[in-house]
Amino acid sequence: MKKIQMVDLKGQYEKIKETVNTSIQTVLDTNTYINGPEVHAFQKNLETYLGVKHVIPCANGTDALQIAMMGLGLQPGDEVITADFTFAATVEVIALLQLTPVLVDVDLANMNISIEAIKKAITPKTKAIVPVHLFGRAANMDAIMAIANAHNLYVIEDNAQAIGANFTNSKGEKQKVGTIGHVGSTSFFPSKNLGCYGDGGAIFTNDDALAHTIRGIVNHGMYVRYHHDVVGVNSRLDSVQAAVLNAKLPLLNEYNAARQNAARKYSKAFEAHKNIIAPMICDVCDCHVFHQYTLRIVDGDRDGLLQHLMDHDIPCAIYYPIPLHSQKAYKDERYKEEDFPNTNLLVKEVISLPMHTELDDEQINYISKTVLAFFNK
Repeated sequence: MKKIQMVDLKGQYEKIKETVNTSIQTVLDTNTYINGPEVHAFQKNLETYLGVKHVIPCANGTDALQIAMMGLGLQPGDEVITADFTFAATVEVIALLQLTPVLVDVDLANMNISIEAIKKAITPKTKAIVPVHLFGRAANMDAIMAIANAHNLYVIEDNAQAIGANFTNSKGEKQKVGTIGHVGSTSFFPSKNLGCYGDGGAIFTNDDALAHTIRGIVNHGMYVRYHHDVVGVNSRLDSVQAAVLNAKLPLLNEYNAARQNAARKYSKAFEAHKNIIAPMICDVCDCHVFHQYTLRIVDGDRDGLLQHLMDHDIPCAIYYPIPLHSQKAYKDERYKEEDFPNTNLLVKEVISLPMHTELDDEQINYISKTVLAFFNK
């Protein structure tokens, strides 16, 4: 059996090596390192894939989220509601812009932001909701958009972990997550489902005016060279990274399908086990693209399982071990522990197993049997 990786980027690269190398060599030959043809081609290709009017590439996923908020003109003190159980970048950019983060609990069933918690958190100062499509699973965008429309709020989708996932609305129509709210953002960090070989990100919107504003923000506020019309930042996707992404984008559906197939095999192995709650997988499974495959360990020793897997050369991780409301940087007297029962439970239960496009049946079987052996010893 080949060595198990949490993410096997080398194995993935070996299969697309010729295409990637040719794309990168084109950039090197033409010396168009910033805003070159590869960047513009990737923008258009991703717009087509997502079915969205505007894609604005940028330097990384955190910038993408920050720039999306800047483009909406949110003002210091405006309240922005987001999930307590996620990576810190989501709340980080809210704080950096001197907005007021309002952290709320998540739903135990899907680990995404709780609809009821959103409703309870709205005040006259609320201006936006940031749903995170956590671990690759689409949040309940019908309910979120209904709340936003009722209260005249912006919706900014944090789609760093779920590119390619579909949300099926109440009419039975499918939309790519990240394109449903007023604006969406994503990351192309190397381990993402669509990852480059460095940092990269993008912003999505169907709003022409917002897209125009954002295109200026990412480039020092310039639309014409040396004419600074808005306050901007320096956040551009470089051409080498765009070349890598152009090589990988045509394979994104295949990559996501490989993750979904691996998830089905994992969940089959763990079904009906009293100590394990595996991710829900629907028949077509296009609402979840499994950036992470995350179990909940109930009435069991999660940390003991973590060490057990490591002892058997199986990489694994806890995403995330500390709620955002408990982080030193984001503690606030507004937050009460009783407001976060699900998040406080999840941080004690979750464990993520290896998940990537190169997992084979031998590895999945070994990982699954090793997990089960821990509970049967």
